[in-house]
Amino acid sequence: MSTIAETALRGKARRRMRIDGWRWGGRIFLVFMMLYTALPMIWMLITSIKSGFAAMQFPPQWWPDQPTLASYEKLLDPQNSVGQDFLRFFWNSLFVSTATTILSVIVAVPAAYAFSRFTFPGRNFLFFAVLLRNMFPAVIFLVPLFILMRAIGLVNTHASLVLTYLTFGLPLAIWLLKGFYDNIPVQLEQAARIDGATRFQAFVLIVMPLSTPGIIATAIYSFIGAWNEYIYAYTFLSKNEQLTLPVGIQRFFSENTTDFPGLMAASFMMSVPVVVLFLVLQRYFVRALTEGAVKH
Repeated sequence: MSTIAETALRGKARRRMRIDGWRWGGRIFLVFMMLYTALPMIWMLITSIKSGFAAMQFPPQWWPDQPTLASYEKLLDPQNSVGQDFLRFFWNSLFVSTATTILSVIVAVPAAYAFSRFTFPGRNFLFFAVLLRNMFPAVIFLVPLFILMRAIGLVNTHASLVLTYLTFGLPLAIWLLKGFYDNIPVQLEQAARIDGATRFQAFVLIVMPLSTPGIIATAIYSFIGAWNEYIYAYTFLSKNEQLTLPVGIQRFFSENTTDFPGLMAASFMMSVPVVVLFLVLQRYFVRALTEGAVKH
């Protein structure tokens, strides 16, 4: 009996060591990926507080001898041309991204609910047809959409970007939300209907609170996609007062030189709204996951 017990204990020890090995391997991989993701941001921040001469030194200076915030002061100063343009580009991007996010949620929420709850002719075909667009690279639609926007007079307007970003963002938004609605028991809506609620009231009071994580994820996805988009903004907009940030920061490149500290400062500030948006909504995302969890 003692031999059998010892053998069992050795087997458990080997399994524990094997599990610990995988666990530590996963931790090391996560640390590596964190460094791989964070180091470019750290280097961008360090370069932004260097002088123009220090940014061009080789070998590179890992930390500047005289850190300066001159690049940020220039970008945020509305009295100089660079600051005026940067702030205009920033507000243009904020307007386009916010409008895209709001419209994407307004359209995707009822569309995904209809695909999840209702049965109608061509339902599956229409749902997969919506996803069909994601099978093709976005650049394929560049020329057709430009011709369409020019025909309806929307070139050099932010409306052209909002409509284009909706074209690309809505399929995934609908698909994400439909998955959330599919996991919400229909019995909850039926119970609300029995208590006297209309279908719309049941949707607003029961379904939407439980699908808050999906709505938040959809909003974040739509905002980030619109905020970072470059190709369509570069093609549809040519007036300086209409440009968004991804296109506008090109002004830091010139024929003879490049303002690398200014470029890095603009790029860092461009990434701030996305990071802040995620950090602010993360708390609500986790709370919605716990409060809206349904076991069935």
